[in-house]
Amino acid sequence: MTTTYAALLRGINVGGRKKLPMAELRQLLEGLGHGGVRTHLQSGQAVFTTARGDEESLAAELSEAIEKRFSFPVDVIVRDHAYLRAVVDDCPFPAAELEPRQLHVTYFSDPADPARFTDIDRDTHLPEEFRLGDRALYLYAPDGLGRSKLAEALARPRVNRGLIATTRNWNTAARLAELTRPSG
Repeated sequence: MTTTYAALLRGINVGGRKKLPMAELRQLLEGLGHGGVRTHLQSGQAVFTTARGDEESLAAELSEAIEKRFSFPVDVIVRDHAYLRAVVDDCPFPAAELEPRQLHVTYFSDPADPARFTDIDRDTHLPEEFRLGDRALYLYAPDGLGRSKLAEALARPRVNRGLIATTRNWNTAARLAELTRPSG
């Protein structure tokens, strides 16, 4: 049975570092034997179908292939439609009432123990807020991610140690759920 997945690449094509053209990413995925390959934006999202592997093995395979071809490491998270749809459906914030730039999802490679976040004083950062989900963190940043002090606190290495973490805005999160939807 073929499954449609989204690959989320961390930290590419940002600030002139780790340049990875989307056309080459598509070719790389096709070369790995995946079908229906499409990319979304330039910031490291690809959708593909495959009948083999699981999320972890597919992420490891793609990460290894990228490093071999482009000579730099890239962390990759792979998720299927059911997961991506659940992330959108389970949003604890009123997404429909917010501007997409105000809401973000950080996808984690593994579940994030809430204890990781106990040192973050939530009251200090209000009206910004975050909530944990299934291998995801939802961030409400009313002034956008670029001005968010809470986003800075959440991105500290000690908070994310041992996890791959990559953040997408709400439009991208919703679009990935749509792009991975089974056809038919």
